Amino acid sequence: MLTRIYGIAFADKESLKDYLKMMEEAKKRDHRKIGAEMGLFMFDEESGAGLPFWMPQGTKLRQKLENILHKAHRRRGYQQVRGPEILKSDMWRTSGHYACYGENMYLTSIDEQEYGVKPMNCIGHIQIFKQTGKSYRDLPLKYYEYGVVHRHEKSGALHGLLRVREFTQDDAHIFCTPEQIASEVIDIIEFVDSVMKLFNFDYTMEVATKPEKAIGEDAVWDLATQGLKDALDENNLPYTIDEGGGAFYGPKIDIKITDAIGRKWQCGTVQVDFNLPERFEVEYVDEDNTRKQPVMIHRAILGSFERFIAVLTEHYAGEFPLFLAPTQVIFVPISDVHVPYAKKLQAQLMDIEIDAEIYDKNDSLNKRVRNAEKQRVPYVVIVGDEEVEKQSVALRNRRTKEQYNLSFDEFMVELTQQLNEGKI
Repeated sequence: MLTRIYGIAFADKESLKDYLKMMEEAKKRDHRKIGAEMGLFMFDEESGAGLPFWMPQGTKLRQKLENILHKAHRRRGYQQVRGPEILKSDMWRTSGHYACYGENMYLTSIDEQEYGVKPMNCIGHIQIFKQTGKSYRDLPLKYYEYGVVHRHEKSGALHGLLRVREFTQDDAHIFCTPEQIASEVIDIIEFVDSVMKLFNFDYTMEVATKPEKAIGEDAVWDLATQGLKDALDENNLPYTIDEGGGAFYGPKIDIKITDAIGRKWQCGTVQVDFNLPERFEVEYVDEDNTRKQPVMIHRAILGSFERFIAVLTEHYAGEFPLFLAPTQVIFVPISDVHVPYAKKLQAQLMDIEIDAEIYDKNDSLNKRVRNAEKQRVPYVVIVGDEEVEKQSVALRNRRTKEQYNLSFDEFMVELTQQLNEGKI
């Protein structure tokens, strides 16, 4: 019987020490552990492996992230769309998914016809583009979707939110002319950069070339690959090459982020595709009144909300910035007579889209404060006689470990400033 043994070696003791320290820190930051402690998400083996359930706190976190991206997309000229989650298999045959990606798809039969649950969103966006005639004046046309997809991952590969069978991509497809490729790729990289800076991530880029299993002619692949390289070279953006790492329909730029303890994660991607527009006969009318084929740029900034939230959770160790925290403020009334004041303040915070809760259970004050802090909430606010009389709040700031008093109006200003930090 053969036994597989894995090993790792280090050049010196200091490197081993750093590695062991990083592994210990990674264990503390494990998103599965923090997710359970904060009530963000859960899995249920009876329901199916690799299928996450989003709990109330996790749903609030996710919605905040989605809203940040919604506003950023609209400011950059994207239009939101939504496609069906299941299509006839003939569509997946035309796209090449059936031949090149079929083992990762879920297939079913309806009315004696085979259908495939979508593993990607691109076909839906192509069909929407084709619904009405397009002119060169309409390009570039940018569609985005928070698209739910399903992929048949092997059981041994599943790992918390990092590798699941159902996930939601922050997906977008840009239809443009060949001449617009470089400028659109740079706009996407600038979008990526703004998101990475918001969450204090460093990142690198990797150009992935044609894989063994691919559709399209070499000449088309060479043109698309060179387009990506030219866009990066012309703007002095460094990158490495991943030979054979492209998608089956086109080359791509993979965005690899570095978290707070030095680990690298692949999340976002930019892909240039000449093949799918040709296969689906996508056209626009050019300035000379001839019909031409647009280029399709596939693009995701986060990659998927599931994976990105897992990385964010470990990056921040659950200590999310105020603009992202599921619950941002917890009020702890000293006694029952202070609950009405706490409810009044809670309502005012809700008006500026601050999620606030009140801990008024029949526990000691110290226990309620401890329970609030275990939830990694940015602000724990104590209210008693003095606060009611002065219309103020007594703050415990988890992030700075400070305790101080503010008028409620001053507190509102402080919260608003921190909310505004979540804009890109």
